[in-house]
Amino acid sequence: MRIIPAIDIIEGKCVSLTKGNFNTKKVYSENPLEMAKQFEAAGIEYLHLVDLDGAKAGEIINYKILELIATKTTLKIEFGGGLKTNEDLHIAFNSGAKQVIGGSIAVKNPNVFQGWINKYGSAKIILGADCDNGNVAISGWLEKSNEEVIPFIKAYQKKGIQYVICTDIYKDGMLEGPSLDLYKDIISQCSNSSNDQSIKLIASGGVSSIDDIINLQKIGCEAVIIGKALYENKIHLVDLESFY
Repeated sequence: MRIIPAIDIIEGKCVSLTKGNFNTKKVYSENPLEMAKQFEAAGIEYLHLVDLDGAKAGEIINYKILELIATKTTLKIEFGGGLKTNEDLHIAFNSGAKQVIGGSIAVKNPNVFQGWINKYGSAKIILGADCDNGNVAISGWLEKSNEEVIPFIKAYQKKGIQYVICTDIYKDGMLEGPSLDLYKDIISQCSNSSNDQSIKLIASGGVSSIDDIINLQKIGCEAVIIGKALYENKIHLVDLESFY
């Protein structure tokens, strides 16, 4: 299973939020590049980079940090936060993103999101299906949509999406364990039972121990994003070496 550390950016700093609430911001590093280099030095290959300023503003903002990390490390970066237009996507890929994440756009403007899949291919576009009590949360989690998570994922699965990131907002930043039941349901209902390709589910939110990671691996998650548990030393980078 792929291990993907998270770096969330506000005002150029590496931060963590609890349940997506901007008022709970805690700064862990003034230098995201140095944090990324620590991950790389530990043997990590992937990075989840989120432009929280962009998510709030509805447009890409921290692309210079993306560019810096992409040029100064070998990390394969999945980038999200505020990507709404074709120009945003162009900037993200030109700045070094290997994959981009579309969440709000997939709800509010599905034609544009489908155009991204068609243009760049499903290996480069990740569907963000963050969950607020069963429904997809959008606009930096400030808004709850009417889309139910599993039907939403299945609809895009039929349109060719492969990679899906699902964060249970109520687990995010709580260090109380991930939403195993939710992920089991997604994996079982979106398995390759017809001509649709099975999704590659990336779990996010609540991870607090190596046992959590092992359990996610057992139920079939393709990858796991780890943020606060690393920054709060609940999980140490050396403990992750057996996974890669």
